[in-house]
Parts: sequence; structure tokens; C-alpha cells
Amino acid sequence: MDSFRKIDIDVFDEDVLLETELYDPDPREPSQVLDDAKAKAAAVRSSLSKGDIPGALSAVLDNAPYGPNVDDAKTLTLQTLVTILNSTKSSDVSNIVKSLSQDQQDTLMKYIYKGTAMPGWGDVSGSVLLGWHEKLTEAAGIGCIVRTMTDRRIV
Repeated sequence: MDSFRKIDIDVFDEDVLLETELYDPDPREPSQVLDDAKAKAAAVRSSLSKGDIPGALSAVLDNAPYGPNVDDAKTLTLQTLVTILNSTKSSDVSNIVKSLSQDQQDTLMKYIYKGTAMPGWGDVSGSVLLGWHEKLTEAAGIGCIVRTMTDRRIV
């Protein structure tokens, strides 16, 4: 009697929108994306030991992993970014955020939202994320939030 509920009607619909049609996939192989994320994590640790927070943040935000089959790289990149956010003095956040490009600001906003969606995850501190969100919104404006919410490339 309830077998009709197991039919995927989207298969029969010509107008269905597939995730692969929303954005171009990451051209790199998943293993290459993970290797790049590991290399970035090492570079970030080196930059943090030298006190170069803006350089570390720029490194992790450039060419962020997105798309399917790269969940390990996404998690590693988020962990690396959280390390940077937690090791930054709150008085320095404004200047650091202003030094980022618009694409980097948008990517940072994506990671902030991803971090706030994961309560109790690792070293994520809600007050740190909200502080960065406040300073980022002041510097980049509400357009940054809109671009983040409408972009289909999820980090």
C-alpha cells in the first residue's frame, strides 16, 4: 500500500535542478584537495609561530575546498581557520578583516557560519566567532552576508 512513497518523482521531472548544475565543481581531485589543505595547515602553523596572523588567514582563505567528496579537506581547513581565529587578539580583528580581499571576506563569513552551526565542536568558541562576525560585517557590509547565503559553493 505504501510503495508509492518510495518512488523518486524527481527522476521523471525534466525541470529538476541538480546540485552539479548550480556551480562548477572543484577541478582538483579529492586527494589533491586534501594534500593542499594539509600543506596550508603547515604553512599556517609556521605563520602563526612568526606572529603573521594576516598572512596565515589569507593563506587558508585562498582556494578553499568546496564541492562533494572533499569533506576531510573541508574539516581540516575549518580546524586550521579556528586555530587562527582563537589565536588572534580581539583588538587586531578589525585591521585584519579590512586587509582581506572581498572574496576572502566572503569565504571567512562562510567559515564563521559553518563554525556557528557546529555547537560544541572542537575549539570553536561562540564568542570568538560572533566577535569576528561583528567585525567582518562592519568592514564588509551586509553584502558579504548576502553573498555568503546565496553562494552554492559550500565550504
